[in-house]
Amino acid sequence: MDWKKIRQAVRTVLAAVLICAASVGITGDPAYAADMGAVYGIYEHGTGWSGYHGDSKTARAGTGSYVTAIRASLQGQPEGMSGTLSYQVNLSGSGWLSWQENMTPNGSTETDMPLEAVRMAFTGQLAENYDVYYSVYQNGSWTTPVKNGETAGTEGQGLRVDGLWVTVTGKGAEVPEGPNGKSVDPTRPMVALTFDDGPSKYTPRILDSLEANGGRATFFMVGNRVASYASTVKRMADLGCETDSHTWAHTYLTGMSEGEILQSLNQTRDAIVAAGGNAPKGVRPPGGKINDASKAVLAKAGMPSIIWSVDTLDWKTRNAQHTIDTVLRQVQDGDIILMHDLYEQSVIAAETLIPELTRRGYQLVTVSEMAELRGGMAAGQSYGHFR
Repeated sequence: MDWKKIRQAVRTVLAAVLICAASVGITGDPAYAADMGAVYGIYEHGTGWSGYHGDSKTARAGTGSYVTAIRASLQGQPEGMSGTLSYQVNLSGSGWLSWQENMTPNGSTETDMPLEAVRMAFTGQLAENYDVYYSVYQNGSWTTPVKNGETAGTEGQGLRVDGLWVTVTGKGAEVPEGPNGKSVDPTRPMVALTFDDGPSKYTPRILDSLEANGGRATFFMVGNRVASYASTVKRMADLGCETDSHTWAHTYLTGMSEGEILQSLNQTRDAIVAAGGNAPKGVRPPGGKINDASKAVLAKAGMPSIIWSVDTLDWKTRNAQHTIDTVLRQVQDGDIILMHDLYEQSVIAAETLIPELTRRGYQLVTVSEMAELRGGMAAGQSYGHFR
């Protein structure tokens, strides 16, 4: 059997399908660059297959829908270069399914069960010459792009895939920008700046500095403050920052009943989403106070608790230079840095730290971005750094 001829025939048929799709106006963007790239589609629950999307185009399920299957292939594969783009999916209730290729559907079109995670990789000579990066839309935001067989998405926690993004680069090329903008390079050091107790009138200044320096941060917000700063919360999400929970009224979890904790988390989540933010992925326990009982409640809520490894004590000192010195003296790869955006002196410190940390080679990432690249997070567990 001549597999080279078969692959060429598949590519020829695919090209014809794409031309037809364009001519009849199928949803999606069938246009693609002349160089080699990915072509892919998603199966939306209740709707069916999307149109074919070209390299670097986001494929999102409609409101209220989600992805139960994907299919993918390549256009522009160099003549005589062996290999395919293969893909594997984790289907809720079934686990990881077999690898597929050449636009063979992977997942299920006959079930209500969503995909939870995706892996993609090249075979043959393609694997020696190209990298494939991909991301899934999950829990209200795009995941940090991963590559070459790594897992995009979180399996086993009931989180569904609502979209797919794929791009191809030359082997070892610069990490491409993902759907949220600048992607994280897993080979370079990174830290997570986190800000508690806001939002406040000072928060936009932090966002200005992050935007100017290509960074992101995680904001642990007090729920009853969110509605007053809705435009600020939306801007956080638009910049790729993480909009997380610091409870509704900054109440210690250790002094709350299960019902009170769940109500506080739900109220805060609803306020953040209503303001244009993304549903929280983690909780910062006020005062860092957490015990086994409150961890058990967070496990039921599907949320990890996020502590810190560098405590600036900015709330206590109200001294910008002290905050700057504390961070620069202690910071190391994988740190979670605790600050507050309620105080102007803390914001002044952030306006110095953000460009300085960037200059020193640190990527400023969200907690979840760093966690995804360094072992992930589990609901009910506490994390203070990701080394």
